Amino acid sequence: MSIRLPSCANARRTALSPRSIAHLQLTGAMLTVGSTVIASKAIGAGLDPLPATALRFAIALPVFLLFMRLTGTAFPRPGLRDALLLLTQAAIGSVGYTVLLIAGTQRTSASDAGIILGTLPAVCALTAALVLGERLRASTIVSVTIASLGVAMVTLAPGEHRDGVRSLMGNAMILGAVICESLFVLLNKRLSQPWPPLAQAGVMTGLGFVVSGACALPGWLGAPHAIPLHAFLGVAYYALVPTVGGFWLWYAGAARVPGGEAAVFTAVAPVSSVALATLLLGEPLTFTRAVGLALVVGAVFAVSGRRVHVRRRLRGARGSNTP
Repeated sequence: MSIRLPSCANARRTALSPRSIAHLQLTGAMLTVGSTVIASKAIGAGLDPLPATALRFAIALPVFLLFMRLTGTAFPRPGLRDALLLLTQAAIGSVGYTVLLIAGTQRTSASDAGIILGTLPAVCALTAALVLGERLRASTIVSVTIASLGVAMVTLAPGEHRDGVRSLMGNAMILGAVICESLFVLLNKRLSQPWPPLAQAGVMTGLGFVVSGACALPGWLGAPHAIPLHAFLGVAYYALVPTVGGFWLWYAGAARVPGGEAAVFTAVAPVSSVALATLLLGEPLTFTRAVGLALVVGAVFAVSGRRVHVRRRLRGARGSNTP
């Protein structure tokens, strides 16, 4: 009996294309982002948000510096204006986001927090329109409306929260974290020159450690503090997997596809948050949460899908096969 080995041509046909690899990388990145809600829930159960944020950056910073050394990435020398922008980015987008996320998950469910985090693309588009004066497209209005309905479904649903006021405060903090992240994106557009992603991640981590450490230090001086193991493991996971691993996966994937196409994959984050909250924390997937999740995911496609469609039509008109 003869055995036929696959030919080189067949092997090439079965290999993943660069676009498929990029899609897997973007999906993996957003899976780690979704898991930050679960990690924040574990962290908040044993550690205050500010020291937890400082510890997160303290763990992640040496890893980023090591990667920069291995890849030969250097820190650009920013002018005074860019330096102030970077410091503001770190204070708002790195420290503010993490503190509000941890504080929010102390008060509300991980499922609701994950769904609200999924509104980031819509909030970014609205922030760019309101602050930068970018044209408010119909797709942006539709996306913001759908996302708002999704958040209202999980926030205002009667009878699903044992502590309504506490949950509302938590949801408001999660929404505040989303606004902080949208301002981070907005400020990044104001830099006079783009930074290498790895260098910017290292700077954000270093500045985030300085800001959060300075804010957390007064409360920790003069008294012993014990960090529960589950909280430390949550911080270590947050620092190494979503912060470092998620960063690498996202930028590796985003380098292979257009920005609008990459943005669609942010829809994976709220789905993974709700799935992990259901599987790991035993939170029920109620009807209102399912509808809210569907609306938020739909909002992501409303704000991102149109750009992908337009780019594909333009490439087809030009006869281009490149991604």
